[in-house]
Amino acid sequence: MDTATALLNRLLARGKFRHLQVLLRLAELGSVQRTAEAIGLTQSTVTQTLAYLESLLEVKLFERHARGVRPTSAARDLLPIARQLMQGISEGAEAVMAQRARGDGVVRLIGSATATHGLLATVLPQFSQLHTSIQVHLREGEGEDQLLAMVRGEVDLVVSRQPAVVPEGWAFSAVLEDRFAIVCRAAHPLAHMHPVRWTDLAHATWLLLPAGLGARTRFDALWEAHVEGDPTVYPIITQSLSMLQRLMEEQDLLAVLPLNLVRQQLVRGTLVEIASDGDMTMAPIGLLQPIEGVGEATSCLSQFLRNALASPHRGR
Repeated sequence: MDTATALLNRLLARGKFRHLQVLLRLAELGSVQRTAEAIGLTQSTVTQTLAYLESLLEVKLFERHARGVRPTSAARDLLPIARQLMQGISEGAEAVMAQRARGDGVVRLIGSATATHGLLATVLPQFSQLHTSIQVHLREGEGEDQLLAMVRGEVDLVVSRQPAVVPEGWAFSAVLEDRFAIVCRAAHPLAHMHPVRWTDLAHATWLLLPAGLGARTRFDALWEAHVEGDPTVYPIITQSLSMLQRLMEEQDLLAVLPLNLVRQQLVRGTLVEIASDGDMTMAPIGLLQPIEGVGEATSCLSQFLRNALASPHRGR
């Protein structure tokens, strides 16, 4: 009987990156011909590559039908892993080329949604204008994704809210205070009412984030502390920032969100903060970076972010 260890050894000895590419494109395009055209191979080469991969794995990956091919359950299980591997290969190629072409290095940066949309979107372009020889590879990720990236050595710097547990070998330094805010669009009936009481808020329609997120947990606590009965909830519950922004700016909704997530909308006046009673405190935003072995490019970006986020003129 074959074992997972034996299969791993076969893949390490005989597997190729091209196999991953063919697997992913076939699943995406559903056609041998279109896959061949997309990656610059002949149809026979794609067919042979697939046959070799199926032989290597000893499992059928695609089934033929009248319009092309469809992935089997085995292929569907492999696709997320293959995508991660190809993403890593792509990021590695970009990092190597950036170092060869530009000389000063690459910084692999992960930002939480709040950090990316509320802070990095403004600060990083400023950094790039001053440090043209440093390339920043930014991706968005939250708690578990950040932790895995740090443990695996896939990231040089993390900008996020203070975590409950800091991985060994890393250090967190707070650079920006934050808090929750109740917000609505400027045209909302409650937007310019002073004071606003929870009896007023109780009759509004609320846009909620999914359970488990900090903003949702804080909303639930505030509601339980100040209001009897269930809230009127908008039927879309999401953490998609583009959807949140559009819904908040186009409809009469209230939401509890991190202040720095909506800071730019508040500055522009498309959203308004409603002052209310209740605990709005939350953990600060800061930088997570290794204690040792920090490269010059990472140190440069880290110091720039510290200075920019601590500046009293930030966001103006």
